[in-house]
Amino acid sequence: MTTTGLRALVLLTALGVGRATFAQTPVPFPRPGDPQKPAPPTPQTAAPNEQSLGVPVYPAAQFIASYDAGRGQRYYLYGSNASFTDVVSYYKNVLKQKGELVYDEPPVHEFDVGRYREETMAFPPGVTVKDYTWGGSDGYLNPKRGAEPARFKTIVMIVPVSGGTP
Repeated sequence: MTTTGLRALVLLTALGVGRATFAQTPVPFPRPGDPQKPAPPTPQTAAPNEQSLGVPVYPAAQFIASYDAGRGQRYYLYGSNASFTDVVSYYKNVLKQKGELVYDEPPVHEFDVGRYREETMAFPPGVTVKDYTWGGSDGYLNPKRGAEPARFKTIVMIVPVSGGTP
């Protein structure tokens, strides 16, 4: 091995890159049936009711979709054209708590509605309200083509109290 080659090998080893790095060829995409790659989460299209969620849904909010949060939980998205302030005021009133403004820009307000169990839950049960008109934005694009409204001013994310799929 030449001096230059030896220096390159020492440098690569010092940087944490050994010969094993070059021995394997990475696979860019998972192959069908690959047990190491779980299937991507699929949206649920049926709207759950307030009893199964354990919290009320903002009046006139439209169900957008639900997604697998992991550990047997799902989270549910609702869109509303009510202002962020109106939606937050509604949840302060019905949940009998002030919640917490977790971000000023864009405004995001969270309400905890149940006990978080780290060993069995991916997310704490709660209601999160986000302003999608902040900074002059037109709002959250309605994923349902041709549906009204075309955009939502405010999005409500609900993680059910039960921790499981309603």
